Amino acid sequence: MQSRRIPEAEPASGPDPGTTLTKAVMRAAGFLGISQAIVASVLGISTASVSRMASGLYILDKHRKEWEFGVLFVRLFRSLDAILGHGDQARLWLTNENLALGGKPLEMIRTTEGLVRVVHYLDATRGRV
Repeated sequence: MQSRRIPEAEPASGPDPGTTLTKAVMRAAGFLGISQAIVASVLGISTASVSRMASGLYILDKHRKEWEFGVLFVRLFRSLDAILGHGDQARLWLTNENLALGGKPLEMIRTTEGLVRVVHYLDATRGRV
């Protein structure tokens, strides 16, 4: 009697990280009511590229700065969601003056320094919750 070898299954490839992050950025922007123009400013890419992201024709590149900004933007969303929920409260928080930050978070996140500052503030606040 011959022994038969059972073929090994090919390892399942997971979801593409670029696609996952791109979708997460677009969903976070949608939940927070953030326009494509502001997303473009946050990521440091053109509004046309963000439009292509929304339609699945542009994927964030992990070898470019847009990737790091995308990760920070999703962190911002996740912190806001944990602290306030992803409804009107989070949108209000973004658009209102924040004395601790010294400005409106939605305006601040358009710069690298502002995005990092807002994310650090939210991370610290989330740690206390």
